[in-house]
Amino acid sequence: MGTTLSTDLDREDAVPYFLWDEPMTVGEFKLCLRQRSRPERIRLLGKLLREARDTDVWRFTTPRAIVEEWDDLARHLGRRRAFWEYLLASWRAQGLLDEE
Repeated sequence: MGTTLSTDLDREDAVPYFLWDEPMTVGEFKLCLRQRSRPERIRLLGKLLREARDTDVWRFTTPRAIVEEWDDLARHLGRRRAFWEYLLASWRAQGLLDEE
């Protein structure tokens, strides 16, 4: 039997819909984002930004974290890269992202 995917990201034991090819629970995914090596975290963040709905991304990361990792993260985004570039540029233009 296959894994049941879920859109209920409030449940730590649910397998998020965006991890269809690498099933792990919400809790496991959060733990991986905190504890895995930097290259693995970048890969997982890329999967999140590429596969998840943009409104769901913020359950797992912040705009600041995306900006800080952008140079390495961008290559993992595929066709969603243009969306994230547009969004970040719009936020910068509106003064919502402070550049350090």
